[in-house]
Order: sequence, then structure tokens, then C-alpha cells
Amino acid sequence: MDLTTVETISTPRQRDELWPLGAADALVAGGTWLFSEPQLSTRRLVDITQLGWAPVVVDADGIELAATCTVARVSALSAELPAIRPDWVAAPLLHQCCTALLASFKVWNEATVGGNLCLSFPAGSMISLACALDGEVLVWRADGDDYRMPVAEFVTGNATNVMGVGDVVRSVHLPATALRGRTAYRKLAPSPLGRSGIVVIGRVDDDGTFVLSITAATVRPYVFTLASVDVDAVRRAHAGIPDDAWTDDPHGDPDWRRGVSLVLAEQVCAELRAW
Repeated sequence: MDLTTVETISTPRQRDELWPLGAADALVAGGTWLFSEPQLSTRRLVDITQLGWAPVVVDADGIELAATCTVARVSALSAELPAIRPDWVAAPLLHQCCTALLASFKVWNEATVGGNLCLSFPAGSMISLACALDGEVLVWRADGDDYRMPVAEFVTGNATNVMGVGDVVRSVHLPATALRGRTAYRKLAPSPLGRSGIVVIGRVDDDGTFVLSITAATVRPYVFTLASVDVDAVRRAHAGIPDDAWTDDPHGDPDWRRGVSLVLAEQVCAELRAW
């Protein structure tokens, strides 16, 4: 779609060229959402693809995904990691979460990690991935006072997050401790090709700690850390999700999401206990 209100495009090549950023400016990397509908308040596009960020950095501490890393590149890691980090048994989850995003191969090759996080939609596939693997987002600020925080806290509601005007998502870090965990993944949509209505992911770490994340079904991520895979504890945690936290849209009503997410959580528990 042509963005008829855009008057100029900036292409920064180093950090200090990013700012100033105002309410009428829009960062663009893949642009798959930005160009999908009118952006009536946008006057300038700031193309961040020339900043030279490596899309993926893998080291002993984990994986750093640049904000400009594409969904396709994240998916490819599932096949690459077993050869270089065989102890990271959570590797298949990267591709699984990518499939939670209804998109053609064209979109997969353009849509980015940063865009997915910044949109903060309930069905954001990179949000599901990061929450399941203790992902932390690094945000740059114009004054140099950067901050890291869990993605589970970064997203605050349906299309809302903690970012202020001028903030720029730089990357997401997935720690090795989580990547070594055993995982179980469940996704459900009301139609075979529909976007995710519910995504439930469980992870068991080396010390037996159980992490359960619920996304898409809720307007913001819910992540529960339990001492072990305990179905009763999962039921209690699930019951604590507020009534107004369940997503209400054409892809599923709140009651369906509440009931089915618990069924999927119980399935995740059964799968991980049988491992």
C-alpha cells in the first residue's frame, strides 16, 4: 500500500543518526504491517536496515536476535543449532513459534523480530517465542539510558508496550539456560489457516523448574514459573488470570480461550512428564 502521507525517508547508518524521533516518525525494517494499511499520522519513515546489525549472534550465553532479524532467519535456526549447540534441545521451538504467524514465505522473509514485538499484538509469534525462553529485549533510548527487560513485561496489552516516543528496540536475547530446557508446544486456531487463537508452551529446565507461557489467548503474555511439572499448580495459576485478560476478537471468544488454554496446558504437562 502506498503511504500517501509520508513526506521523507531517512536511512541512518549509525546509532546517533537515529534521533530525533517524534510521533509522526515510523521505524521500518520489513514493513509488512506498516505497508498493509493507511498510516495517516506518519510523515517520515526511518529505515533501520542499514545500521549493520548482525541478524543472529550465537555464543555460549545464548542467542541475540537483532530487531531486524527476519522470521525466516529465526526459523532456520531450528535446523542449524543441533550441529553447533546440541545441548540446546529447545531448538525446534524456534521454528514452531514461527509457524504461529500466519504468513506467506514472502512475509516470512521480510517480517522482523523487532516489528513483531513492537506491534505487541496478542498473536505475535516472536512474543510467544521470547516469553517461552526467558527472552529479554534491549531498548535504545535517545539519551543513552538503555534498558533490558523480559519480553513478558515489555508487552502490556493488546498493541501496547512500555516503549516511549523515541525508543528503539535493538535486539532480543534468548539465554542458554532456557535453550537447554525441554519444551512442549501447543497452538490452536479456529481455522486451519487462521492466525493463532491460543499458544501454550511449557519448558523444563535442568534443575526441574517448569515454565509455562500462555500467549495469543490473552491480551498480554502470562508466564508462570513453578517448582516442577505440577498439573494442580498449573490449574491454580491459570485460574488466577483475570477475566478481562482473555483476548476477545473474531478469532475466538474469551470463554473458548480460557477453557481450551487450560486443556492445552494440561497436555503440555503430560508431554513433559512423559519425556
